Amino acid sequence: MKARTMVRHFKESFKSLGRNSWMTFASVSAVTVTLLLVGVFVLIMMNLNKVADDLENDVEMKVFISLDATEETVQSLESQISEIPGVESTDFSTKEEELTDLVLDFGDELSLFEQNNPLFDVFYVKAVDPQQTEKVATGIAALENIERVEYGKDKIQKLFDFLNAGRNVGLILILALLFTAMFLISNTIRITIVARRREIEIMKLVGATNWFVRIPFILEGMWLGILGSIVPIGLVALLYNEVTKLVQPRLSGELFQLLEFTPFIYQVSALILLMGVFIGIWGSFMSIRKFLRV
Repeated sequence: MKARTMVRHFKESFKSLGRNSWMTFASVSAVTVTLLLVGVFVLIMMNLNKVADDLENDVEMKVFISLDATEETVQSLESQISEIPGVESTDFSTKEEELTDLVLDFGDELSLFEQNNPLFDVFYVKAVDPQQTEKVATGIAALENIERVEYGKDKIQKLFDFLNAGRNVGLILILALLFTAMFLISNTIRITIVARRREIEIMKLVGATNWFVRIPFILEGMWLGILGSIVPIGLVALLYNEVTKLVQPRLSGELFQLLEFTPFIYQVSALILLMGVFIGIWGSFMSIRKFLRV
């Protein structure tokens, strides 16, 4: 396609937005409302996913070492545990350090055990993939000189099942909302094109090719998507800024945190803009097909 023809298509698409101002307003409004809903929902689901990741990453195994293990045995065990596939990190804690922690947590009465410490030396182990904790724990428990491995097996599995179900439900809801948005916007753009079917018929009758007719409408759909995404981007950024200022200080020191305002809001803004462009182009492309059969 010649550059002059492409410039003509761009100019025509801009002129069409002005000539059909009310239809343009209706289409942009539909895109704006829908993308605003999608943007807010993405904010919520991405932060819920962050909370789920934080909870998963806090899962660790407590590996109790046999009381008769020597210092050389402990060093050998640390190497063996680190070599098990799926192990991310190991931290060793002596039984004296364990007793100190207990005294700090439950009071000086437990300091009576300093003369005859009944606790075990332990390793705190984290898995690369928290959902593989049980598999890693089984591998560690099979080693010699391991007394037992604790990681809250039943509670962890219920937590993982709950988090996975939450992620799946969130993904389904986002996809359902996107398909609903595409359907609504496609219908709005279709109404715009129906109102201009005579213009399309005339262009076809004078010999215009399908792509010559189609490209201005596709460009127009793209402009509608871009215009419709401006307000949602601004409102979503403003909303998330207020939420992070209100909520983030209250979560200081807690197990989970909200996603940082930047770069998260840039990613969401880019996503909204891309969705607007895609939906606008797709809606125009699908709507104009039957009017080209003249």
